[in-house]
Amino acid sequence: MLAKDTVRLTVLRGLLTAFTNELVATKRKPQEELSDEEIITVIRRAVKQRKDSIDQFRKGGREELASAEELELKILETFLPRMMGREDVKKKVVEMKEKLGIADKSKIGQLIGATMKELNGTADGADVKEAAESLF
Repeated sequence: MLAKDTVRLTVLRGLLTAFTNELVATKRKPQEELSDEEIITVIRRAVKQRKDSIDQFRKGGREELASAEELELKILETFLPRMMGREDVKKKVVEMKEKLGIADKSKIGQLIGATMKELNGTADGADVKEAAESLF
């Protein structure tokens, strides 16, 4: 890269490797292309790994490594579609609760699952869970 942005270059190389690994894991040839959904899944997996690493580094007192992971996390998040806000998620959960006719907490798993399927990756699972639990 002409700009010598080594962090971005490292992240992009890591993503290319992750895409190739996904192809191999699904028993396809490296020349084949992943679908958009598969690409987003791979990027989300990388984001989750970075978040877990940041937590672990902070617990271990390694702030310099945590800040390096945060830089990579910001770069990865630029490749993901815009996530829904908490208020929008809560509205969708309420709508889904009424649609499914769920009245008690014992069926919260069904509510969360149906909402996540409906939102198709545009909302964070933790936000959906939090919104669903707040209704009961």
